[in-house]
Amino acid sequence: MKNNLGREIFEQVKPFASSDAFNQESRRLIAKKTTEESVVFLKSIEEAFDLLKIKNGMTISFHHHLRNGDKVINLVAETLKKRGIKDITIAASSLFPNNAPLVDLIKDQTITGIVTNYINGPIAKAIGEGYLKNPLIMDTHGGRARAIESGDLKIDIAFIATPAVDRLGNGSGKFGPSACGTIGYVIPDLMYAKKVVLMTDYMTEHIVEPELASEYVDYVVMIDKIGDSEGIVSGTTKVTRDPVGRKIARDTVRVLDALHLIKDGFSMQTGAGGVSLAVVEYVKNIMIQSEIKARFASGGITGQYVDMLENNLVDTLYDVQCFDLKAARSYRENRRHIAISASEYGNPFEIKPIVNDLDFVILGATEVDLDFNVNVTTDSLGQIIGGSGGHSDTAHGAKVTMIVTNLLKARLPIIKEKVTCVTTPGEDIDIIVTERGIAINPLRTDLIDTLSKTKLPIVTIEDLMKTAHHIAGVPNHYELSHQPIGYVRYRDGSIIDTLYKIK
Repeated sequence: MKNNLGREIFEQVKPFASSDAFNQESRRLIAKKTTEESVVFLKSIEEAFDLLKIKNGMTISFHHHLRNGDKVINLVAETLKKRGIKDITIAASSLFPNNAPLVDLIKDQTITGIVTNYINGPIAKAIGEGYLKNPLIMDTHGGRARAIESGDLKIDIAFIATPAVDRLGNGSGKFGPSACGTIGYVIPDLMYAKKVVLMTDYMTEHIVEPELASEYVDYVVMIDKIGDSEGIVSGTTKVTRDPVGRKIARDTVRVLDALHLIKDGFSMQTGAGGVSLAVVEYVKNIMIQSEIKARFASGGITGQYVDMLENNLVDTLYDVQCFDLKAARSYRENRRHIAISASEYGNPFEIKPIVNDLDFVILGATEVDLDFNVNVTTDSLGQIIGGSGGHSDTAHGAKVTMIVTNLLKARLPIIKEKVTCVTTPGEDIDIIVTERGIAINPLRTDLIDTLSKTKLPIVTIEDLMKTAHHIAGVPNHYELSHQPIGYVRYRDGSIIDTLYKIK
């Protein structure tokens, strides 16, 4: 059957209707009671497996705040393999190339299901080739919190990589040799999983204001190393110096300025890509010149935002994940650098998630189609290369959502008649900024009225596609296979698109 976006989806699932079509009264249908017993401290992962009685068919969760430096997922997976446990579902907030050892466990059906918000590298390739037995489920960051808290995603055991643990079993991401800063994506796991295990490589006497409260913790396991905190700097986290990227960033800020969005008390979020970081640089310059101060910045926080905080250009940072070590240091030292949970960040069933208070958000895209639908989940051949993360959450919540992208990437047009996979629905995308022109969603007549009076290069999205075709030619249409391997789940639990096996 098809959903309202015209995408083929699985039978017997809830089809996506619109980005507003969710019932806010359905929030938090279940709650995990706090443990009545003291936290048990263990000396090995083997001991934890014995006490937890891990068996076939369980769902085990992890977080990704150590990103490409995490070692806990692989350690648990290795123990599953050693013990011959099968049919495990991995509910990890994200998976990275360093988790490549899981591929063999997928192939031998130790792991038969994966629920995640973002995935790339060898695991994504193996799933694309059809090795995962059950359908892959791709959530948003806020949607994962909703799924856990509503009971859609039931977690048997949460293994939480925890940089520091005290003698009472409280945990924190602030301290220790593997300190990674905020650990907001794991809070729903902590509160709702049936059993919670903190994996740590650093014990301390007492943690003041712990992010992970001991009353939710069952076990603590001391291991040699939970990960490499340098691995949190994975992906692009440097301001672009490419002239085309700089032009896109300048035009983006010209749009923001024309819409009077850069003013005292504004709020913003940007990605960690090179162009997005250049946008922050230009916004910061305007703020200094005009003596403007932002109310808050949110999301995954980078060193750029830390500089703004320390120079009193922004009141508060709401941080769900640190993207570099400078941000991790700031969170440890600055009281105005505040950790938030995944629910507080983007859960649509929260009363007022942070994303709903954003004046603007700057996002990227792998593909955009004529209906302004955006793909950041697959490439044009259907291979999984990422996922929504907070893309859909922020796009829906912000007053103005802007996509910044080169018109061509590797000589392939970014604008297509139909995207290969819908990650974020077009109704939530307002403006596309490229080096060859700026397209505004026809639904936003207010933005069109304002920006059409400026000297900005405003064009239609059809014009952008024609320009790309004139430069690089019309790309060949790649026919996807008809064998589904998973689906993209929108933040409210509806299904927005289907993922297919690579031919």
